[in-house]
Amino acid sequence: MNTTLDFDEQTARHVEAVYRTPDVITQRNAIRKTLAPRAGERVLDIGSGPGFLATEIATDVGPEGIVHGVDISQSMITIARRRKPAAQSAPLQFQLAEARTLPFPDASFDAAVSTQVFEYIDDVPAALAETHRVLAPGGRLLLLDTDWDSIVWHSRAPQRMRRVLAAWDAHAAHPHLPRTLPGLIRDAGFTLTGTTVMPLFNGRYDPDTYSAGVIPIIAAFVTGRDGITADQATSWAQELTELDDRYFFSLNRYVFLATT
Repeated sequence: MNTTLDFDEQTARHVEAVYRTPDVITQRNAIRKTLAPRAGERVLDIGSGPGFLATEIATDVGPEGIVHGVDISQSMITIARRRKPAAQSAPLQFQLAEARTLPFPDASFDAAVSTQVFEYIDDVPAALAETHRVLAPGGRLLLLDTDWDSIVWHSRAPQRMRRVLAAWDAHAAHPHLPRTLPGLIRDAGFTLTGTTVMPLFNGRYDPDTYSAGVIPIIAAFVTGRDGITADQATSWAQELTELDDRYFFSLNRYVFLATT
């Protein structure tokens, strides 16, 4: 059994579907506005996943720029390479690579972005140091990660919900990373220039939302962990889909902007 979430082909397809929801599209738009990619810039997307953000940034920087996406999952890379950049986009490349050993020379990029990735990395200081290395002087870094203690999810079986969420904590190496990330960013030599929170809120059950999309991912992950049976995980997921207008989900994601 994997100790953290395995982004195999099935999970990658689920993640791609979640990234198509209005919740995550709104998040990507806010990330692009905050990072503010400029024409001609070189941008690195660390943990590029299904490639939506990198593809959109390629449009922002235009044909004189360049965008690289790296990910540790071959399934994600395969999906990302299917993205079709818009006309007049930057050259766009996706490749397998770890955040701790980026395959680029020093000062290769003007900006780097990483969303929902650093919480999965065992050695966050090493990954931050490597990111600092590949950024040019004055380069910008945007990190977005979730503190999973911020989740509020209504259930008629609150004890079961607590058990499921406690087991789900194991899906990330650092499920509460944002509370320590500012210090780690500074320790890596960055200057922290901005912080904000991006809440995800779903006030009723809708299949086309972030929380609905992660239900099957969570159910699959927690099955067999901490004594949770397949039947219990299925019952947990089924109840949520039946709550309709009594459904309630809220989760905070934290954004950190820094410069070298």
